[in-house]
Amino acid sequence: MSSIRHITLPAGFRAAGVQCGIKASGREDLALIVGDDLVSAALMTTSNQVVGAPVLWCRRVLPAGAGRVRGIVINSGNSNVCTGRRGERDAGAMAAQAARAVGAEPEQMLVASTGIIGHLLPMAKVRRGIAAAAAALGRRDDRAVIRAIMTTDTREKSAVVRTRLGGAAVTVAGIAKGAGMIAPHLATMIAVITTDARVAPRLLGRLFRSAVAGSFNALTIDSDQSTSDTAAVFASGRAGRAIGPGPDERKFAAALAEVCGALTRAMARDGEGATRLVEVRVVGAASAADARVAAKAVADSPLVKCAVHGRDPNWGRIVMAVGKSAARVDPSRLGVKIGGVRVFARGRPAPFAAAAVRRHLGGQTVVIDVDLHLGRGAFTAYTCDLSREYITINADYHT
Repeated sequence: MSSIRHITLPAGFRAAGVQCGIKASGREDLALIVGDDLVSAALMTTSNQVVGAPVLWCRRVLPAGAGRVRGIVINSGNSNVCTGRRGERDAGAMAAQAARAVGAEPEQMLVASTGIIGHLLPMAKVRRGIAAAAAALGRRDDRAVIRAIMTTDTREKSAVVRTRLGGAAVTVAGIAKGAGMIAPHLATMIAVITTDARVAPRLLGRLFRSAVAGSFNALTIDSDQSTSDTAAVFASGRAGRAIGPGPDERKFAAALAEVCGALTRAMARDGEGATRLVEVRVVGAASAADARVAAKAVADSPLVKCAVHGRDPNWGRIVMAVGKSAARVDPSRLGVKIGGVRVFARGRPAPFAAAAVRRHLGGQTVVIDVDLHLGRGAFTAYTCDLSREYITINADYHT
């Protein structure tokens, strides 16, 4: 067992990751994360109109997006999407078995599934996996939990932030999976965050929505939105006094946003076939909404992403992407920088050292700045380059 702790680092949580045989690789494919007691919870799910049975189950458990639950059971390798009534029964059965194992009610357990669409879950294997995970619950093998939620991911993704609220030490920790089919709205991929802070469900929901808006919802790998996106945060309340309006709320919100942001950047770096993280920073938009759509347009552009991969300082593709967005754009005011080097200003190309920009485009993190010079709206989107490997991976990924 690994002694590295992530998701169980906040007081009041246990977890386990096991192999149950869903994945042909034989790797871990089922995770169980639970509170020692009922915990405050907030949930966000995909806005895709085609959703998996686990998403439907979670929405029934937390119809307002926040409440009190015991935990979540997650499987990888099979998304339980487009599986009809049988799939809904299977999601409910997963919740019921996991809940019984920890002394909870089925409606107190969330469910998430990720993997291939259109296949029924092998429930005999899943049941054995839930039993094994329940028996293995602890605080000493968090890396197995991370591996159990991964699909095409090539690396584990976790983040931990510690802060002090009201004189007490508080921890916020998170894990996530996601590498492809990522262009979220309301949530993203599968992400689970735990904290020992004392925060009421309604407030937790509000703070989580804000954190997601600038992190998970700012991420796009390939503009394709998953049918299974689920993000959840659990608060055990084991540390400090109850969070209320004021400095404690702001500090907790910052810690939550930092964890979500770190997980977002990790997913962008691990985009299928990715070799670079790309940050698209738009400022000077007429509104915050305009800044978001302009940044997403650049981040979603396959031409921009290919130019980054080829280390080509092709500012024309960036200008094109901004112009095709629904944001208000005045070309005569538009400015673009790549790696801090001005390449386009007020409707005209700017002289620049191409070699310096190419060096930046070859680095691990590429920064594209766009200034619309129309207002105060700002937004940063996260993406990655588009490589030949992305095509190879997705040409082989089939149902």
